[in-house]
Amino acid sequence: MALLLMVACCTTAKSYQLAGDHISTAWADNINVTQPWNEYPRPLMQRQQWLNLNGLWQYAITDKESAKPIAWQGEILVPFCVESALSGVGKSLDENHALCYRTTFQIPKKWDKKQRVMLNFGAVDWSAEVWVNGTKVGEHTGGYTAFSIEVTNAVVRKGENELVVRVLDATDVGYQPCGKQRSKARGIWYTPVSGIWQTVWLEPVPSAAFKSIVCTPNLKDGTVTVRTCTDELPGSKTEVRLINPKGKVLASAEAQSSPVLTVPQPINLWTPDTPNLYDIEVLLKDAKGKVIDRVRSYFAMREFGMARDSEGFMRFTLNGKPIFQFGLLDQGWWPDGLYTAPSPEALYYDIDKTKQWGFNLIRKHVKVEPELWYAHCDRVGIIVWQDMPSGDYEHGQPWDDWGHSYYRGATVCQRSQESINNYYKEWGEIIDQFGAFGCIASWIPFNEAWGQFNTWSVVNWTKQRDPSRLVNPASGGNLYCCGDILDVHHYPEPMFFFADPDRVLVMGEYGGIGYPVTDHTWVKSDKNWGYVKFASSQEVTDTYVNYAQMLIDLAREHGYSGAIYTQTTDCETEVNGIMTYDRRVVKMQEDRLKTINHQVIKAF
Repeated sequence: MALLLMVACCTTAKSYQLAGDHISTAWADNINVTQPWNEYPRPLMQRQQWLNLNGLWQYAITDKESAKPIAWQGEILVPFCVESALSGVGKSLDENHALCYRTTFQIPKKWDKKQRVMLNFGAVDWSAEVWVNGTKVGEHTGGYTAFSIEVTNAVVRKGENELVVRVLDATDVGYQPCGKQRSKARGIWYTPVSGIWQTVWLEPVPSAAFKSIVCTPNLKDGTVTVRTCTDELPGSKTEVRLINPKGKVLASAEAQSSPVLTVPQPINLWTPDTPNLYDIEVLLKDAKGKVIDRVRSYFAMREFGMARDSEGFMRFTLNGKPIFQFGLLDQGWWPDGLYTAPSPEALYYDIDKTKQWGFNLIRKHVKVEPELWYAHCDRVGIIVWQDMPSGDYEHGQPWDDWGHSYYRGATVCQRSQESINNYYKEWGEIIDQFGAFGCIASWIPFNEAWGQFNTWSVVNWTKQRDPSRLVNPASGGNLYCCGDILDVHHYPEPMFFFADPDRVLVMGEYGGIGYPVTDHTWVKSDKNWGYVKFASSQEVTDTYVNYAQMLIDLAREHGYSGAIYTQTTDCETEVNGIMTYDRRVVKMQEDRLKTINHQVIKAF
């Protein structure tokens, strides 16, 4: 389906340049200032018309108590956070200040005046208030999920509209999820990310429209249940149509809200080797059968699970068959965009390289990506373990009395009720938004005791929210006898600690082989580090292969069913990536990397 892209013109690009003096990627060399991130941002619910608002906006950093800026201080390139080089600003935001944005746009003449106008944000870190033409239209908290605001009554159909966004972001001061962001970057902690960091866009929608679509496959009976959330429309029905690339309808089903579609035989299952996807068209009909809303989507026929093998080990399964899930710790940071890749092409590059190197898995580490990232994993065949971004470190360093072994009195985070409520709110929004993507195999509520609390309750809540996936309670501990996975960390080499006969055993982190490549490091100093450190590609690759062979033994002898190597790229002063931070150098010998990775995946 062709998508009509329209770009809002904001200000001139003549004065724009990258901020700061750090390294940058090749994509940043050719940044499109007038149309950054111009790919349709919502792959699971596509409509034909949309207006991209990315581009140069005005900005100001003001006192937190100030209602609005007295004057605008310059231009900022949206959707890049204010601290990033690609924003053109490169300034920090603390808990005492607010970041304000302003842009203008016009409603396209081709849009039907009877339709409503929705303003969409991919993600804003952390608290956002939004005004259109001086009217406050909405607000949102949570730095990792999308939100939409109807602005129909606030916009003018002819002429210019003003959009103002005000953001507060305390980063690591307080309870909000912030992942690896720190107000003082050092070691494993990185530069903060504040403000808009994903696409901002407008779209026209009918009076009643789809809000979300989630497809849940059932391999046993060869069906897929299409659960939809819509605006209220008495007597409405939803029809789902399975279509081929030429638009021919192969099968269909209709129901009031959740039609069950029978998939024609033979069923093309999704696996990393065969990432088959089914395209669908979903229609919302009124009581008389008139089509009110129409969107495009897709789904994968696959089922993640676990089962005991002939030796008594619990193993991961995919579509009922055992699989060793082997991949990379992927933090999703960029030297020029921080949380935001310079372009969709850059975003896909890391996934494609992971696939080329022979991995079948990515652990998305204490961060959430734009929806386009997960859709690309669906397309190329990469399994995903999704972390909840960690937060609330007020009790001290996150590794204080960290319980590597099963819980024996290790310190847990003493969160306030407000903090607990916010955790469930944001974790639930992440599960709801991204649970529709077929690539996600498991949810990880906690990492290494960072803000960990009420583990049993959180695991049960997560499983109830999404019964279709496995839950890894705490990657690396604190470890409790709950959930589906027992996940241990050890650097640099993988090791055996202990096992649990009722859970899948994984090495959730190992490796961290460091190699600083001259002219491709974030800083030029001895602060660059890795868990072990070498000076050549040969040494790094030899060590990686040695660790991989240890992993094969652990899989065969001790029942390991998955492993995560640290990591895809260098991140700021960490130089333990397979690639440099700027993605310009692959630090290992790629042919050897691919060969040994295939051997690991076939370990049992």
